[in-house]
Amino acid sequence: MLSTRVIACLDVHGGRTVKGINFVDLKDAGDPVEQANLYSKTGADEICFLDISATYEKRKTMLDVISKTAKSCFVPLTVGGGVNNLDNFCELLNCGADKVSVNSSAVYNPKIIRESSDKFGNQCVVLAIDAIENKAMPSGYEVTTHGGRKNTNLDVLNWAIQGVRNGAGEILLTSMNADGMKTGYNLQLTKLISENVSVPVIASGGAGNPKDMVDVVLKSGASAVLAASIFHFGIHSIFSVKKEMFKNGIQVRGYEN
Repeated sequence: MLSTRVIACLDVHGGRTVKGINFVDLKDAGDPVEQANLYSKTGADEICFLDISATYEKRKTMLDVISKTAKSCFVPLTVGGGVNNLDNFCELLNCGADKVSVNSSAVYNPKIIRESSDKFGNQCVVLAIDAIENKAMPSGYEVTTHGGRKNTNLDVLNWAIQGVRNGAGEILLTSMNADGMKTGYNLQLTKLISENVSVPVIASGGAGNPKDMVDVVLKSGASAVLAASIFHFGIHSIFSVKKEMFKNGIQVRGYEN
């Protein structure tokens, strides 16, 4: 049985970790390099670094910050934001990323998933999906891009299935309606995708406490849980999350009763 991963997310804007609600009203949450180092030492199974304004600002990911972050942490690092082609993908891997997340670019150029998977292996390719509720969609959810700023008219379930067929090795699934709200993950959305793809699904958006993380694993089949603000602002620790998971029969790394 594989261990469920607990992932600390660094949403980075202007070289600083930030956090808001639905990706707006951003508050400074610290230095990403320092935070990556801290989380890697305090039990995070992975770090996810998302340059949340790179695509919107039409620029590449901040390679210098990525390089410093990679050197400061000792767990797998996923990087996303502003990845538009194989050269960008390669640059991030060369800077120390273990995996690269594609989102908006994959929607407008789906070939990037297949090309990057063929060149680097699907274990390096994470398809990030920012989902919003939309009853007009067959699944009830629509894919958005540019940090939730643009609608696509793509159905989330269809896009997830297509992305895996194209070579994505993992899905990073964010409920934009729940993001930053601390009211719990979208269990229905996560279950929908987990039950219909053959790769791990990372639940993102809405974590408020350790019980939320237990619920999304046990009730929705998430392979990993991602959180930001509850860790950044000291509301809960990674240790407390793993303790609650272990207590509820979920296998986690680095925790013993």
